[in-house]
Amino acid sequence: MVFLVYDILLLLLSPAIIAHHAWRTVSRGRSFAGFGERFGFIAPERLMPVAGKRPIWVHAVSVGETMAVKPLLRELKHRYPERPVVLSTVTETGRSVAEKIAEADLVVYFPFDFGCAVSRALRLVSPSLVIVVETEIWPNFLRYARRMAIPAVMVNGRISDRSFPRYLRFSWFFAPLLAKLSALCMQSEEDARRIVAIGAPAHRVFVTRNLKYDLPVRTLSPAEREELHQRYRLPPGTLVITAGSTHAGEEEAVADSYARLVRERPGLFLVLVPRHPERAAEVGTMLQGKGIPHVRRSALDGAPEPAAGGVLLVDTIGELMNLYALSDLVFVGGSLVPVGGHNLLEPASVGAPVLFGPHMHNFREITALVLAADAGEQVEDRAGLEDALRRLLNDEPRRLAMGERGIRLMAEQGGAASRHLEIIGRLLVTGSGE
Repeated sequence: MVFLVYDILLLLLSPAIIAHHAWRTVSRGRSFAGFGERFGFIAPERLMPVAGKRPIWVHAVSVGETMAVKPLLRELKHRYPERPVVLSTVTETGRSVAEKIAEADLVVYFPFDFGCAVSRALRLVSPSLVIVVETEIWPNFLRYARRMAIPAVMVNGRISDRSFPRYLRFSWFFAPLLAKLSALCMQSEEDARRIVAIGAPAHRVFVTRNLKYDLPVRTLSPAEREELHQRYRLPPGTLVITAGSTHAGEEEAVADSYARLVRERPGLFLVLVPRHPERAAEVGTMLQGKGIPHVRRSALDGAPEPAAGGVLLVDTIGELMNLYALSDLVFVGGSLVPVGGHNLLEPASVGAPVLFGPHMHNFREITALVLAADAGEQVEDRAGLEDALRRLLNDEPRRLAMGERGIRLMAEQGGAASRHLEIIGRLLVTGSGE
């Protein structure tokens, strides 16, 4: 009954879904081969690296999930080098990041959840195991995987405060879907309790912690630092502030604070990295209106040398970690506005002191750990952000100590990938979660 209801709803929505993706493909000049992948058509030549090898199919919807699963991909390739990895995403930005991950032997768009599309894709890929990252519950995909005797496991699972009541209200719908998963690896005891309350079989639920803690700790050598400084043409001798994964309203708050700080203390340089690169034009117009000189990352090579007091506006994908590593101070966006925050551990893993706003409800556990370790500071509003920036820019020992404590935190909290692999290894051997 659940699947009948779902298929009827999907059929009704299918014209809008297909039209939306077709328009995006045409308007952005993208290949129709990618559009075909959404219907389960994968070109034979693209399948060659995985054909006949029973690969592991990992699905990560977008950028955040793709970045989170990288430690697990490294462990998979280390322990099972004979098994190729297929990495799928839903979004274009997620795919752009996925294509830069060395451990992925094939990157594809995740098929629309029509029965014909998912069954075709599963037959073509013929995976030995399906891994879905966080709470990616696609009914037909899970149903056809189970029908084809392909075990499926949820990794880095979490149920947020906001989504839990909705899942609980529709537990009659989700319980049969969760039963299709051979194992559910959850980030915390609370996430495990919630997924069981929604209807997951308790004996298949495991607490394996958060893969985002397994980001590799990285400190730049002098040669690496110099190479990156030249790549991004950062003005020498400046203190670099990076505002990463920002959303509408946050860039203006950061820009206003930055303009005042530059007047007080010349020798600053700001890197702005909007969460969605397509907003770069909008952010650039805002900076121009405030009289703040800026250059876009995509035009950097042909632009005049950026100067102190200016802004590097990043409109590309996959460069945030390099920029965090070069930063003297980082602000993580999605937190001054009620988005729910982004991953504070990314700057912590490269020893960058981090600031963030009050809206971190999607990262409560990580926020608590960062604050307890004194690796970052939480501010309440725009004024608080400016005050914290001013204070820390004038306190180098405090900045360096926060960065060192962030690296120590990462070292102490690692190991989630290994815990996940214990469960995954059993599924690869037995082909069952029972």
